[in-house]
Amino acid sequence: MHGRPRKAPKPEDEAASSAKSQKLGALQSQFLSHHHNRNYSQEALDVSAKLLEIIPESYTAWNYRKLAVQHNLAQSESDPDSVKSILDQELRVVESALRQNFKSYGAWHHRKWVLSKGHSSIDHELRLLDRLQKADSRNFHAWNYRRFVAALMNRSEEDELNYTTDTINTNFSNYSAWHNRSVLLSSLLEKKVQGFLPKEKALSDEYELVHQAIFTDPDDQSGWFYYLWLLDQTLKTDAPLLVSSWPAHGSSIILSRNGCSDDSPFHSFRSKSGTFPLVLYFNEAVQGVSSATVTFESSFGTHNDLIWKPLSKNNSNTAQVWVAHVKFPDTELQHSEDYPMEVQLGHSRGIISSGGFHLNHHTQIGFKVSIQSLQTETNEEKDEKMILWKDENFHICKTQSQDTNPVISLGQLPIDADHGPKISEWCEETIANEIALFRELLSEITCKIGKLTLARLVSAQDGILSQTAKKTVHSEEILELYSDLEKLDPFHSSYYKDERSLVPLQQVTSNWESLLRHFYHYGDSTSSRVDNSVCLRLNNLSLSRIGSTEKLLWIQMLDLSHNELRSIEGLEALQLLSCLNLSHNKLPSVTALGPLRLLKSLKVLDVSHNEIGSHSIDTTRYLCPSPLSHSEEVVWNCDEVVTEVDNVSKYWEAFLIFKGLSLKQLDISGNVIADERFKSFLVRFLPTLKWLDGELLH
Repeated sequence: MHGRPRKAPKPEDEAASSAKSQKLGALQSQFLSHHHNRNYSQEALDVSAKLLEIIPESYTAWNYRKLAVQHNLAQSESDPDSVKSILDQELRVVESALRQNFKSYGAWHHRKWVLSKGHSSIDHELRLLDRLQKADSRNFHAWNYRRFVAALMNRSEEDELNYTTDTINTNFSNYSAWHNRSVLLSSLLEKKVQGFLPKEKALSDEYELVHQAIFTDPDDQSGWFYYLWLLDQTLKTDAPLLVSSWPAHGSSIILSRNGCSDDSPFHSFRSKSGTFPLVLYFNEAVQGVSSATVTFESSFGTHNDLIWKPLSKNNSNTAQVWVAHVKFPDTELQHSEDYPMEVQLGHSRGIISSGGFHLNHHTQIGFKVSIQSLQTETNEEKDEKMILWKDENFHICKTQSQDTNPVISLGQLPIDADHGPKISEWCEETIANEIALFRELLSEITCKIGKLTLARLVSAQDGILSQTAKKTVHSEEILELYSDLEKLDPFHSSYYKDERSLVPLQQVTSNWESLLRHFYHYGDSTSSRVDNSVCLRLNNLSLSRIGSTEKLLWIQMLDLSHNELRSIEGLEALQLLSCLNLSHNKLPSVTALGPLRLLKSLKVLDVSHNEIGSHSIDTTRYLCPSPLSHSEEVVWNCDEVVTEVDNVSKYWEAFLIFKGLSLKQLDISGNVIADERFKSFLVRFLPTLKWLDGELLH
C-alpha cells in the first residue's frame, strides 16, 4: 500500500488464514441453510449472530434477523416480557457487531429498526454513543444515529446544539460536530426559536466560535467548511426573489417578423413564428410558476392562460429560469402605437424554492410593445447572407454611453421596497469585518482555503456594492487570489480557473458603460451596408465558465470565440439568442452543447475548432436520455432505411440536441467528430440548414 512492497506471508500465517476461511465458509453455509429453510430457532439465530460478529457488513444476515424477529414477535404478541427479550437480544447483537466495526451501515440500520418498534428503552443509547464517539468522535454513522435517538427522546435541539459546542471545544477538528451544528442551527433559525432571534445575533455568535477554530489551526479544514456554510447563511435571503426579466421593467420593445429596427437595434426582436418570449430569472431554482401564480395582461387582451416552462437541463419542474411565449395578435395593429403590458407575481402563494420557501414579495413588471411590421418575408430575407465571424465585419457601436440605457439596468429588477429586501447593514458590516480579518491572517501565513474564503468574501462584497454603485471594486484582488490558488493547488486548478473567469464577466456587465465597449454592429465586409444587428463580443477573455446571464437576457447575437469554455451551462437563459459563436474553445463533447436544446430562436451556430469527439469518455453523457428510453419522442419524417436508424443511434446526442432547432448556418469543422458521415447526418436531419462549414447546401 502507498508504494510499499508487499511482504510474502509466512507459512504459519497462510495456514492460519486458510483455517479461518474454512471455518467462515462452514458458518456461512450453515447460516444460508437456516435462511433458506426459514429456520428461526434460537440455535439458528446464534449462528447468524456469530457470522455478524465476524462480518458486520453482511446485509443478508441482518435481513434474516429482521425476518426472524417478525416471526418470533408474531408468536409472542401477548407476552410483553417475551417481546422485550427478543428486541433486547437484537440490540446486544448489534452492539457486538459495532465493537468489531462501528462504521457498519447494516448494524446501525438494524439498531434503528429495532428501536423504531417502540418496545425498547432508549436511555442506554446516549451512553453507548458517548463510548463510540470517544473512540472516534468524527464517526458520521454515530452522529446520524444520535439525531435519530434525540428525536425519539424528544431531546431539544438547544440541548443538542450545546452538545456540539462541548464536542467542538474538545476538538476543533471534528467535522461531524460542525456539520451537526449546521443542521441544528438551520432548524432553530427556521423555527425562530426564542434565544435565536434576531438571526443576526445568532450568526454573530457563530462567527466568534468558528474564528477560534480557524485561528487556532488555520490548516484544519473542518472549521473552514462550517465558515463557508455560515457565510452562505449571512448572504442568502429566506424567500426566493425575482432578480431579472425580459422584457425588463420599464422597457419598450419593437416586435417584427422581418428584421430588427434600424433605429433601435437594442430594443427590437424579430420573430417569424409570431411569438415573443417572457423570461423570468430568479435568484435560485423554484417550482410552481404557472398562470395561477403569474398573471399577464396586455392591450392584445388578457392572457392568464400562458404556458410557463422551466429551462431545466434534466426536464425537472424546478428551474432558476422560466419562459412563456406570447402570440402576436392575429389582426393588424397600429405601428405607431405602444401597447402596454404587465406581468405580476408574488401576489399568491405557489412559487416555492427548493428549500421550501415561498415567493412572498409582490413584483410587478411593466413594459410597452410596438409592432413594426407583420410581413412574412422581405427582399432582404430573400437575399440573406451567411454570417462571417471575422473581425473586419464588426464595427464599433455608434450608441453613446450617455444615451438612454435600452435595457433598463441590464434587465435587472431594482432591489428596493417594491421588488425585494435590501441587503441589511449587518450583512454589509459583517462581510467588511470578515474581509479585514482574513486579509490580516493571510498577511502572516499562506493558507489555500483561507485564500479561497477571502476570494468568496470579496466577491460577495462586490455583489453587494454592484447593487448600488453599479461597478466592481475588488476585481484585481479576486483575480490575484485565484491565480495564487492555481499555483498553490494545481490539482484543483480547473475549479479556480472557472471561478476566476466569472470576474471579467462581472466587470463587463457591471454597468452600461462597460458593456457598451463590447458591442459592435455587424456588417459583411463584402457589402457597403452595415447591418443593424448588434453583437456582444466577449471573445479572448480566457473564459472557462459562463456567468452573469441574468444581465444578458436581451442579447440576440453573441461572440464567445477564442476562450477556454468547457461548458456553456447558463446560456439557456438567453431566449432571444439567434446567432452564437463558440469557435476556438475547449468544448469536449456534443453533450456539452446540451443547453442549446432550449434556445429555440437560434439560427446561426459556430462550434468549429473545439475538442468535440477528442475524448474517449464523455463525462456529461448522462445528461442526454438514452435512445432506448421513452423520455424522448422521435418522429421520422419519411420512410427510414437501416442506415439512417444506425446514424441516429451513433449520433444520438447530436440528434437530441439539434432536432428541435431551426438552424440555418452551422460550422463544426476542426472537431474530431466532423467527418463526412457526421456532416451527412446533420444535413439529413436539419432540413432548415442552408450553410454547413461555409458551404451553401441548397
